[in-house]
Amino acid sequence: MRRKTRTAPSVDRARVLADEVEGYLLARTHLDQARREAADFCSRMPWLTTAQAEDVTQHYLTRRMDLTRCMLLATVERAAQLRQEYEIRYSALRRDLLRRHAVGACAVLACAGGVSVFVSLLSR
Repeated sequence: MRRKTRTAPSVDRARVLADEVEGYLLARTHLDQARREAADFCSRMPWLTTAQAEDVTQHYLTRRMDLTRCMLLATVERAAQLRQEYEIRYSALRRDLLRRHAVGACAVLACAGGVSVFVSLLSR
């Protein structure tokens, strides 16, 4: 379970902006890599005309970006699932720890009370 802390709106905006920039740069990196792969793929087929090579490149880029988008969405979904599982487990561990500490404190108090009664009986 995460404790929510209040942060300044400017910090939140900066964090959102940083996330958007990171996402944009990641998408551009994937697109550039896909373009290089498409160019390499088309270079292996020297019989293609320029228009055909551009068409193959465009189809490759479209398919590759769709695949990348699906993989990234699946990763985000899995991360959300894992976060929920970890938060549930963490809260269960916190409850168990609190329960054990309460039982331990009660046992210490009971022992202290028993020793106190025993000492008072001996002193009579």
